Amino acid sequence: MNRRQAIKTTALATAACAAMLPSAGARQPAAPPAGSATVGPFRLPPLPYAFDALEPHIDAKTMEIHHNKHHQAYVDNLNKVIAAYPDLQKKSIEELEANLNGVPAEIRAAVQNQGGGHYNHSLFWQMMKKDGGGKPTGELASAMDKRFKNFVMFKLELVRAATGRFGSGWAWLVAGPARELFIESTANQDTPLSAGRTPLLGIDVWEHAYYLKYQNRRPDYIEAWFNVIDWDFVAERYQKAAA
Repeated sequence: MNRRQAIKTTALATAACAAMLPSAGARQPAAPPAGSATVGPFRLPPLPYAFDALEPHIDAKTMEIHHNKHHQAYVDNLNKVIAAYPDLQKKSIEELEANLNGVPAEIRAAVQNQGGGHYNHSLFWQMMKKDGGGKPTGELASAMDKRFKNFVMFKLELVRAATGRFGSGWAWLVAGPARELFIESTANQDTPLSAGRTPLLGIDVWEHAYYLKYQNRRPDYIEAWFNVIDWDFVAERYQKAAA
């Protein structure tokens, strides 16, 4: 093969490879973690966007580790905890976390921790999106203005709950039984669902959620996170809470 033929062959191969790749603007979900060997009823939900979709606010490496490692560990551990309890294996994660008193005492704390980690993170991924942020609209916005006076006051209260959480945990916007709105903070992987409230929006303030990019600057992470909130998803959850 002469030099001209080699150049032509290389160009054809490059074009063929490019044709098989997704376009740069395509929204590609993150690949599932390799080597997962979960045995049990619960599975790691796929991330609904690419690892780098939330950049520059949340970096790709943090998203990859957070989803593929931390969330996967909660799923694996939950399956192990309930392996000897066939009745619990038939329940959804919502049913488990909403009725912890129905879980045998000897595994209740583990189900609260591991199941809460699975439930909280499954929501967390959906509460964010590429090019998110802004403000809520419609009925949710009206309800928030009624409760918090305006969006600025809501944000201040949520930021206060998130920065004030000592150690690991979450800060939430929740709906009570009468659809009344609250801001609350939970420790570790506790979820408002276990207290009879519907989580609408939540921010994970465990260090693994932000440390690679923000180190100890939790307030900077919280401020950046407001740029990726999917308010359409939050509004949909508020509508479901009415039902």
